[in-house]
Order: sequence, then structure tokens, then C-alpha cells
Amino acid sequence: MKRALVLPLLLLFPGLSPAADKHSTQEVKFGIEVAQQGMWREALFRFEKAVELDPHNSSALNNLAVAQEQMGDFQEARENYERALELKPDDLYIQQNYDLFREADDKRNRKKRRRSR
Repeated sequence: MKRALVLPLLLLFPGLSPAADKHSTQEVKFGIEVAQQGMWREALFRFEKAVELDPHNSSALNNLAVAQEQMGDFQEARENYERALELKPDDLYIQQNYDLFREADDKRNRKKRRRSR
């Protein structure tokens, strides 16, 4: 199930610090462009590269989490949302994405539990 509610927050480019590595910033920008086109594998690759270049880039971590969520990697998404929030705890965009993720993840987990009974 794809969640369109998260994508607009991704596209706002939240949390990018001026000190973020220039190449990391370029990867995030390109990742957003391909995510807008629905090319989630490429976006995922770009956001992973951005985090590799600058592990303290909260925007890259947030966008990586969004891409992982879109690809169904929910545990990894949760970890990266939490890492992004550790770096920027007051960032409303990251917090909104994480809140939406947790709500959807809770629903997925409840459905799984009901099916396993």
C-alpha cells in the first residue's frame, strides 16, 4: 500500500542544514526529483548515498525513511526516522512524517495480528 500523504512532506526538502555536505545535498535533490516521478528504487539509492556522504544530514535520513517506507522496508524506515529526529528533534516535517508512519505501521501490525489468530 502506497501512502501519498507522506510524499508532499518529502518534497518540501525539510531540515537541510547549510553545513550539509554539498554532494549529499545534490543526492537529496536528485532523489526528490526521481521520487516525484515514482522512481522509488532510484530515490532510495540517492538518499542512501546522501546519508553515506553526510550521516548527519537529517533531510537525507528523513527522505531515506520515506523511500524505505514506500518500498516496504518498515523497520529500516522507523530507524531512520528516529535517527533524523535525534539530529533535529524540533523539525516539524520529520515529526509529521514519523507520526504518519507510526500510525500506518500500527494499522499494519494490527492487521497482521488479526490474520495470525
